Amino acid sequence: MKDLNLIRNFCIIAHIDHGKSTLADRMLELTQTVEQRKMKEQLLDSMDLERERGITIKAHPVTMEYTAKNGHIYTFNLIDTPGHVDFSYEVSRSLEACEGAILVVDAAQGVEAQTVSNTYLASGNELEILPVLNKIELPNANIPMVSQQIEDILAIDASEALQVSAKSGLGVEEVLEAVVERFPAPTRASDDLTRALVFDSKYDAFRGVVVYMRLFSGILKAGDRVLVMSTGQSYEIKEVGVFTPEMSKQKQLEEGAVGYVIANIKDASEIQIGDTLTQQKNPSEAPLPGFQEIHPMVFSGIYPVETSDYEKLGASMDKLRLNDASFSFQSESSIALGFGFRCGFLGLLHMEIIMERLRRESNLDIISSYPNVVYHVILKSGEEQEIDNPMYLPDPTLIEQIEEPMILATIITPTDFMGEMMQLIMDRRGEIVKTDSIDGTRVMLTCRMPLNEVLIDFYDKLKTVSRGYASMDYEYAEYQPSELVKMDIMIHGEVVDAFSSIVHRSKAESRGRQMCKSLLDVIPRQAFTVALQAAVNGKIIARETIRAYRKDVTAKCYGGDISRKRKLLERQKEGKKKLKKIGKVNIPQEAFIAVLKTNHK
Repeated sequence: MKDLNLIRNFCIIAHIDHGKSTLADRMLELTQTVEQRKMKEQLLDSMDLERERGITIKAHPVTMEYTAKNGHIYTFNLIDTPGHVDFSYEVSRSLEACEGAILVVDAAQGVEAQTVSNTYLASGNELEILPVLNKIELPNANIPMVSQQIEDILAIDASEALQVSAKSGLGVEEVLEAVVERFPAPTRASDDLTRALVFDSKYDAFRGVVVYMRLFSGILKAGDRVLVMSTGQSYEIKEVGVFTPEMSKQKQLEEGAVGYVIANIKDASEIQIGDTLTQQKNPSEAPLPGFQEIHPMVFSGIYPVETSDYEKLGASMDKLRLNDASFSFQSESSIALGFGFRCGFLGLLHMEIIMERLRRESNLDIISSYPNVVYHVILKSGEEQEIDNPMYLPDPTLIEQIEEPMILATIITPTDFMGEMMQLIMDRRGEIVKTDSIDGTRVMLTCRMPLNEVLIDFYDKLKTVSRGYASMDYEYAEYQPSELVKMDIMIHGEVVDAFSSIVHRSKAESRGRQMCKSLLDVIPRQAFTVALQAAVNGKIIARETIRAYRKDVTAKCYGGDISRKRKLLERQKEGKKKLKKIGKVNIPQEAFIAVLKTNHK
């Protein structure tokens, strides 16, 4: 049995683009886990999307062997984590499998919003934190200032911080030595019972479900029958192994290991993130503490452009849900868009990534409806309902009040842009709770804002206003009563449910005008006049008109009495009136795509 003192389980956490994946690359090189000829940038970012965007979306485990200066060979189980706020759930799950965390801070950018959030997560899990100042080779690197920020904001002793350049490899060996010296080894269990915590999983078309887990006690090997403690179902293990970073088959996994298990699990729904695996013949009585249940905060309908793809879309979503526990969906139908799914996401980037993965991995052509948050609707009868789709909002006469979800946002911005930033927050119905000066050049704003106002383009506006220097992180706060209304879009007098949204009364008119103008550009002209209207509680608040095609019915009249021309024009007018009563507007699919894209900006 392997000596637990020679195992280190740790993860790398940081704000987005501070160099987590690059540091992981250098570690793989130094430990010779990957041959030089196979080495490439962002090696652990296996998804095409991750490489294209330069961000980590999924947590990636890898096992390395490191010969320390003390002569011992250590097993390092490293998990590279995402940096964007929408994927903080990935980070929280990874922390459960570790005893230590390397906190990477950009020496030029300093402590950012997500740095603060990830540090709190790691501290809450009682992990040993190793601060690392990265990108020290940059001309604008300010090590004394960033060190002071680490002490003042994060309450971590900066004298222990290591200075590295992950790009060139400078100081990376010192980081590996610090992992040996500063991070604790896994603790041995008081009994021999097998307990493995499932922190991720993926679906393989040929082998079924691949379970990513951390083995806290016991042994797992091929041929063992394991019990999934949440369901009571048992499965035979076909293969166990570790990540190097490819899947590498092993004879067995021992206590303290981070690796994978392939059993005869065929259906994605048979195992959940946070489950505990144990031996069937000698099971553990109590499961390991799982993860905090995650609740999606943003909801949108996803529909196949081709109705025949409905079943394929459902199967593809099942596989994605296995790999992403924070994604949820259920069937729904729309008069305009047909059959589809109501999907829940952690944020707009999360939604964007899921949609892009569906398009690429499953070769599907899909569109989405306007994103909404979950509202609490309190009826006059005292009943409370949760509404994530404007279609299901009760009649306004029955509603006592509507509550919307709030967030507590942390924004770090240069002091030069303080005025513009405060204006942006107020424009989005936010209020500033606290202002803290970080140093002479930057300030940290804590503010309360409605989640709905942050969804669409707030992050882009934040970057525009601050010329790219501001950063933001947020956590969910309580619900708050607000003056919210349902806004319907009517085309030729008929409500199109796909365009309905719940908006603040003060913003309904401007939002309605924007949508009507967008539709005016994309809906083709008809043989009759078509009214595009935005309405709140039956009252029209915005309107655009699509003019009718006009046929020249007098073209064949060569001279003669004018009364003949008038007679022809009157007949045309009567015909258009009749057509208007019975005419149906055919809304092309492109119109839905164009309008929804407009609203996602």
